[in-house]
Amino acid sequence: MPTALITGASRGLGAAIARALAPTYDLLLGGRPSAELDGLAQELEGSSTWTVELTDPDEMAAATEAITTLDVLVHNAGLGSIGLVEDTPIEEHRRLMEVNYFAPAELTRLLLPALRAADGQVVFINSGAGRTANPGWSAYAATKFALRAFADALRSEEPGLRVTTVYPGRIDTDMQREIVDAEGGEYDGSQFLQPSTVAAAVASAVATPRDAHLTEVILRPTRR
Repeated sequence: MPTALITGASRGLGAAIARALAPTYDLLLGGRPSAELDGLAQELEGSSTWTVELTDPDEMAAATEAITTLDVLVHNAGLGSIGLVEDTPIEEHRRLMEVNYFAPAELTRLLLPALRAADGQVVFINSGAGRTANPGWSAYAATKFALRAFADALRSEEPGLRVTTVYPGRIDTDMQREIVDAEGGEYDGSQFLQPSTVAAAVASAVATPRDAHLTEVILRPTRR
């Protein structure tokens, strides 16, 4: 079977994407070592863990050396944070940029030969914040705008690859709980997208026949 690498696969949206792609792909499940990641690898036949620190370029270079062909790369790992401009120090900007932008940019660069060999596809899990920067989201939105620009440039530079950016609205995940708590709100997961819904959209984009290039997918919750 073809191979897909998914970062941030241990839980939430990453795990849902893994389950959606498992029937048709051998999976490399990216994430920090954890019982959740090991359990997912045991659950999904044809999958194995890929425990690489994405903020360590040397570790990434060593871990990608043996990957000679790769059909799908899903950049899902990310951090969320909210705060007014006046309350967000430069260290927080750097922390978010390291994971949300620098890591996927470098991982893509390192895996370009493997992706080219497979005429592969790169999927960037972005955010509604990658299209609109709302108050309190300056640092996070900046990383997602940067990721959007990187994906657009990659698509133009690599015509042999398909590059898809997914812009989901708020998703019912642990990270969303932390954000709602920081906002001082009461959490209601039914108001948000389900991880399996977004994962189904990713799987659909990946399954699109080769005569089409699905460049962007925008998902918003249906308010009930």
